[in-house]
Amino acid sequence: MAAFLSSLPGAVAQGLIWGIMAIGVYITFKVLDLADLTVDGSLATGGAVFVMLTTNGVNIYISLIVAFLAGCVAGFITGIFHTSFGIPAILAGILTQFSLYSLNLRIMGNNSNVAINFRKYNLLVTLSNINKSLIVGAILVVLIVLLLYWFFGTQFGSAIRATGCNEAMARANGINTNRNKVFGLVLSNGIVALAGALEAQYSGSADINRGRGAIVIGLAAVIIGEVVFGKIFKNFALRLVGVALGGVIYYIVQTIVIQVGLNPNDLKLFSALFVAIFLGLPYWKSQMKPSAKKQAKKREEVGANA
Repeated sequence: MAAFLSSLPGAVAQGLIWGIMAIGVYITFKVLDLADLTVDGSLATGGAVFVMLTTNGVNIYISLIVAFLAGCVAGFITGIFHTSFGIPAILAGILTQFSLYSLNLRIMGNNSNVAINFRKYNLLVTLSNINKSLIVGAILVVLIVLLLYWFFGTQFGSAIRATGCNEAMARANGINTNRNKVFGLVLSNGIVALAGALEAQYSGSADINRGRGAIVIGLAAVIIGEVVFGKIFKNFALRLVGVALGGVIYYIVQTIVIQVGLNPNDLKLFSALFVAIFLGLPYWKSQMKPSAKKQAKKREEVGANA
């Protein structure tokens, strides 16, 4: 128990970073209703761009902005593949993700891993300063949620939400759905790349394989947030907060699993099963509701006959 409690702050700090990434996933998965696998590449791109710029003397905040923009470019490419080439969204994301592997290697000077020393650079989040990482992570989550809440309340943001809700109806009302899809993918992957830049700071390096399986963690956070906080958080901003908290819960559960003795090599298997269970919960609930209604109806009939 003592070991778990001592590792809990680190799990929360890392969960907040991945919660930011999950917010990016939420935009495509829930708002746009698109399955985008670009995130496995754009997360690593954000880390690679940030580390290479920072270690070459660029201001840390400028590096963060450029990392965000690099992710936006990745999302734009996926959007063009999907809307202009007619490629299904999931395949368009795979193509972009596949190409980003080579591009990320180029960015990192053909190195698979590039370190960044927290003693030399004034990083925002680091494993060596968990308290600072917790505060910065929480502030960034709040800022991103507020900005997205404002944006999706604008006319353009509402049009994007309408595109994801009912594309045919949105198009019938004169909305440029292709443009909205592209912009949604741009925004989503920009946020994911920003999370990648933060994760590179926290772990102390940019790694070519850092984004592998990121979509699973992102989906896990989204589904956990909906299952745990769905009935409480009805407002759009609170739903985004729930997604970020889903990332925290995911890493806390992962920490518990490691503490009880699970082989770290089995974490990806655990993650897949964990996501599958949470994805299945809404379906199981929907299957149980009709039977519960039938039982209630029978009780009413019995009461009426009596």
